[in-house]
Amino acid sequence: MMQEKNADLSRLPMLAMEYIPTPNENAKKIVALVKEQGRISGYELEDGQILNKEEAVALAKQDGIRGVGVATRNGSEYLKSLPDESDGNNLGNLPSMTPDEM
Repeated sequence: MMQEKNADLSRLPMLAMEYIPTPNENAKKIVALVKEQGRISGYELEDGQILNKEEAVALAKQDGIRGVGVATRNGSEYLKSLPDESDGNNLGNLPSMTPDEM
């Protein structure tokens, strides 16, 4: 019985996602976060493009962003790192900038 619970717990990060993209061949990686007053307001992609949260969620749903899924909290959609073997590519570990630095 206990092993069943542990197996279920290991799947929780994926179960929390509403949408898990299958990245297309042109999908980009997120390389930095844009933060305003400590909260994520956007994302910088590897090609230098900056998207606000809504644009990034829409692009992820079109399979245009690698390594993220779409989750919902309090009725708002947001991007969440897909679990893998590396912590370095988690959104929370990426560099961040403010709109003033862009």
